[in-house]
Amino acid sequence: MFEADVASRRLGIELLALSAGHARTTMTITASMLNGHFITHGGYVFTLADTTFALACNTHATTAVAARADIRFLRPTKVGDILIADAVERARYGRNGIYDVTVTAGDEVIAEFRGDSRTIPAPQ
Repeated sequence: MFEADVASRRLGIELLALSAGHARTTMTITASMLNGHFITHGGYVFTLADTTFALACNTHATTAVAARADIRFLRPTKVGDILIADAVERARYGRNGIYDVTVTAGDEVIAEFRGDSRTIPAPQ
């Protein structure tokens, strides 16, 4: 799935680890990712977390998509910061799943994301 994800790869997101119900990715903040306050635009942090969530919920034998997601921004980041996102499966039941993603920069947690997945028929 990640090999076909042109959007994530163009943002420089790299896959570090992948196992059942877990994914870890990284992304370096560039000048083009800053908002008007000269800090990382939240949309980029969300995209990193969402990509990591998508990878984790697609580690099983079914195709999964996001049904819902939200994020809490805790600290700002800046150009040159290297973000790491870790997704962990919390529950799977029927066609649904719940995943938590923690985004860090160094030793600091900068965002917490929760995503609900839903399995769908495989694309044709």
